[in-house]
Amino acid sequence: MATPTTKKPRLQEQRKALPDGPGVYLFRDGKGKVIYVGKAKSIRKRVNSHFTKTSGRPQSAGHADMVRAVQDIQCLLVSSETEALLTEQNFIKQYRPKFNIRLRDDKSYPYIAISMDEPYPRVYFTRERHRRNRLYFGPYSSAKRVRNTLDLLTKVFLFRSCTGAEPGRRSGSPCLDYYIKRCGAPCVGYVSQEEYRESIDGVVAFLSGRFKEVERDLERKMKAAAAAQEFEQAALERNRLRSVQALLEKQRVSNEAVGTLDVVAIALEGTEANAQVFQVRDGVLSDRQSFYLENVAEADVGEVALEFLLQYYGEGISVPPQVIVQHELEDLDVMAELLAERRGAAVEVRAAERGDKRRLLDLALRNAKLALDQEKLKSERRRQQRVEALDGLQDALGLDTLPLRIECFDISNLMGTHTVASMVVFEGGAPKKSDYRRFKIRGAAGIGKPDDFASMNEVLSRRYAQWETQQDLSPHDPARNESFATLPNLIVIDGGKGQLSAGAAALQGFLDRGVAVISLAKRIEEVFVPGRPQPILLRHDTPELQLLQRVRDEAHRFAITHHRQRRDAAMTTSILDDLPGIGAARKRTLLNHFGSPEAVLSATREQLEAVPGLPGKTARELYTFLHRTSG
Repeated sequence: MATPTTKKPRLQEQRKALPDGPGVYLFRDGKGKVIYVGKAKSIRKRVNSHFTKTSGRPQSAGHADMVRAVQDIQCLLVSSETEALLTEQNFIKQYRPKFNIRLRDDKSYPYIAISMDEPYPRVYFTRERHRRNRLYFGPYSSAKRVRNTLDLLTKVFLFRSCTGAEPGRRSGSPCLDYYIKRCGAPCVGYVSQEEYRESIDGVVAFLSGRFKEVERDLERKMKAAAAAQEFEQAALERNRLRSVQALLEKQRVSNEAVGTLDVVAIALEGTEANAQVFQVRDGVLSDRQSFYLENVAEADVGEVALEFLLQYYGEGISVPPQVIVQHELEDLDVMAELLAERRGAAVEVRAAERGDKRRLLDLALRNAKLALDQEKLKSERRRQQRVEALDGLQDALGLDTLPLRIECFDISNLMGTHTVASMVVFEGGAPKKSDYRRFKIRGAAGIGKPDDFASMNEVLSRRYAQWETQQDLSPHDPARNESFATLPNLIVIDGGKGQLSAGAAALQGFLDRGVAVISLAKRIEEVFVPGRPQPILLRHDTPELQLLQRVRDEAHRFAITHHRQRRDAAMTTSILDDLPGIGAARKRTLLNHFGSPEAVLSATREQLEAVPGLPGKTARELYTFLHRTSG
C-alpha cells in the first residue's frame, strides 16, 4: 500500500536516473493512469522543477494536487525538439491527462464539411471532425455564422446540400432548390460531374480564403456569358459576384496587403486563460473565435500560446501561411516547422511589432481580456445562484446540513429489457462528471421482468455496499474509488412514493449516518420525504426546485444514453454475428461504412464490393447469403 512517505524514496530514485536530454515525460498516479505529459530540452531539469518550490512563484493548488498524485515517472528520449513537441501532443491525445493545459470542452464547435469521397460532394454544417475523406473548415464562432456562410455559398456555387436521390441519374424532376437558383440539380443530370466539381473547387477556394480567386472566376464567367449573348446567365453571374463582394467589403480590414493570416492573442490571469483567433483571408476578417483554456495556473503566456496553437491547428484544420502571436515563443521555429508539415507548405510564426498586423493583434488581445472579465462575472453569478439553490433546498427539506454533495439515481429500460441504472453527482450545485457511475441491473429486472422498485432497491443496495467496502481502504490505495467512498448529503430518487420506499429500505445504513433521501415525481414535481405522508410542493420558479430538476434530468439523460448503448450493441450482435466470413474486425468495417446493421442488410452487391478492406469474394458471398435469407 503506497503512502506519501513510502512513495517518496522511489520517486527520488527515478528523478536521479532521468536523462539530461530532450524528450517527453509522463506522470502516472497510483492506478497507473497518466495524469500529466510534458516535454523538455532537459528531461531531468524539467521534471525536478515540478518538485522544487521557488520563492518567486507560489505553487498553485492544482499543481500541488498533481505533485501529490504522482507515483511513477516515465520518459522517452527523442532526437529533436520538433519530435518532442509532436510526441507530447500524440501522448496528450492518447491519454487525455487531467493536469495538462487544454481547451475547455464546453461545446462542440461548428464546422463546414465537404464530402470529398462522393462523386458529387455535399457541403454541410457539422459539429464533428473525425470522419475520413471529409474536408473541414472552421471552427466557426457560431452556428449562425456557419449557416449564413452556407446560405451565401449555395446562391453562388449551386451545390447540393441534400442527402436525397443519388446524383448522376438522367430522369426525374428536380426539387425546389433548383427552381429558386440554389442548386444545379445534379440528382437529375442537369449538371455533369466535371461542372459540379468546378463548383466545389470554388467553394473550397472561398472557404480557404482565396477570395480574389473567387472574384476573378465569377467575373470571367460573367464576361464569357455576355460575350456569348447569354444575358440572363451573365446577369446571374453578376449578381453572384456582387453578393460575394458585398460580404467581403463589410469585413475588409484597413489594408489588403495584410494578406492571409491568423492573429492569435492570449490573455492570462491567475487560473484563467482566453485565446482569441482572428482569421484574415485576402485582407478580409473572415471570422473571430474565442476559446477558454484549463490548467494554466503554472504556465506563462508563451507556454499557453504554444499549447493552444498545437491543439487549435489539429487534424483537418487549414493552416494559413502566417500566424501572428503577441510575443516571440520559446519554440517558435519548432512550431513553424510543425505547422508547415500540417499545411504542406511554409508557415511563418512571428510576433508583430508595428503596422496593421500589430493593430489587429492589440484588438485581439483586448477582446481576450474582455472575454476573461465577462467570464468572471458569469462565474460569480453562477456561484451565487448555486448558493441560493443549496440554501433554499436545505430550508425547504429541513435538512441538518447544506446538501453540498447530491447523488441522483434513475432506472431505464425498454419493455423490461437491458435494464440499467445511473448515478449522477452534483457538488456545490454543479455536475461532477468524474463521479458519475452506471449500473447493469443483475436481478430479475435485468433479464426481462420489469420491476422499477426492485431495480432501485438493488442499485441503492450496491451503492451502500460499495461505500462500506471503500471505508476499509487507505486513501492512497489504488483500488479506492472516491466516487463511492464519499458520503453524500442528499440522495435524490427519480420517481414517486414506491421508488422512495424501495430506496429507503436499501439505504438504512446511510440514513443512520445523517444522509437525507427524497424522491422527485415528474407529473407535478412532487417531492416525497420518508415518514411524511404528503409531498412537498416547491414553487416552480424557485432555484431549489430548478436544481432538483437539473439533477433529475441529468440522471435520466445519463441512464438513457447507457441503455441505448447496451440495446444497440445487443441488436448489432444479434443481426451481424451470424453472417458468414464476418468477424469482429469486418463487422466494425461494415458498420463504419454503412452506419447501421439495417443498412448492411439492405446493401446491394455493388455497395458491398465497394467497402474498403472487404475482399470481393467475401462481399459476393455475403450478398448471396443475405439475398437467400431474405428470399
